[in-house]
Amino acid sequence: MTLPEVLLWRELRGKPRGLKFRRQFPIAGYVADFACVEVRLLIEVDGIVHDMGERPAHDARRDAILDASGWQVMRIPATTILADLTGTATSMVAFAESLRPLRPCGAPPRSGEESE
Repeated sequence: MTLPEVLLWRELRGKPRGLKFRRQFPIAGYVADFACVEVRLLIEVDGIVHDMGERPAHDARRDAILDASGWQVMRIPATTILADLTGTATSMVAFAESLRPLRPCGAPPRSGEESE
């Protein structure tokens, strides 16, 4: 793991807001830097190499495959993590939390008890 990945993992491994993150998560023939399975979110920490040569096109194809598999990919530049680790981690966790499904407040009404 790169330094930005190690630093980010220190923030995510404690299950912030009850969300469990995994590192080096294998998915569809790829390995994502981090994943929150509960909300089907993959997090990629992108170093400078992701801006060079064929890498952007490769990343776009990969993201499309993962998206088609029902996963959302969040790409974070490594420089952003190094510049503001706490703020970046907080924003990522808040985004993951926003993907949680809404939970109803109680059991659904029994058959025949619905209002007309």
